[in-house]
Amino acid sequence: MTSDLDALLAPPTPAAAAALETLRRWSSPALVNHGIRSWAWARLRADALSLPYDAELLFVAAMLHDLGVTPSFDAHEVAFESAGGAAAWAFAAGAGWPPERRERVREIIERHMWLSVDPDEDAEGHLLEVATSLDVSGVAPELWDHDVLRAVTVRHPRSGFTDEFAGCIHAQAVRKPTTAAARLDASQRIVAGGRIWAGILDVPAGERD
Repeated sequence: MTSDLDALLAPPTPAAAAALETLRRWSSPALVNHGIRSWAWARLRADALSLPYDAELLFVAAMLHDLGVTPSFDAHEVAFESAGGAAAWAFAAGAGWPPERRERVREIIERHMWLSVDPDEDAEGHLLEVATSLDVSGVAPELWDHDVLRAVTVRHPRSGFTDEFAGCIHAQAVRKPTTAAARLDASQRIVAGGRIWAGILDVPAGERD
């Protein structure tokens, strides 16, 4: 299982590895683990669907999709997914990606907050949306192998993620009440997701995040 996890979680290209380095430099440990888990869930879902995707593009989007909630990249008026998308565009430009590819990573990150993304129109956008929905809100865990969910999360634990991310989204909602963050905050799905994940991981009630 260890070698399988190493292969699953490894950055697919040098640019992808740089995106992981960027995530670790500017995000909390809980958000770093969330980004890595999101990549794992996205990749596993692609395999289950036999859905072709651009691994480098998806990995970079997964690593950078929540930069907009971090202190260094938060924007006062812009939705956090748009701020994160802008940061990813700048990262992609620095990595030497052509303009069309820069726009794609920005687009994928913005779309991860949509209610759904059509996989036939945007494979990477769909994969990031369903992966983050699983990791944040516990949506449809039955679509993934239970043992793999547990193994990845042992490697990259949730460790307070629910409370931290709920706080980030609430702060976004207060300042930006017309954005998708406000919808997510009002839904209470983040807290519900923490309970679902506690069940997946068989966490005792007193130790839930």
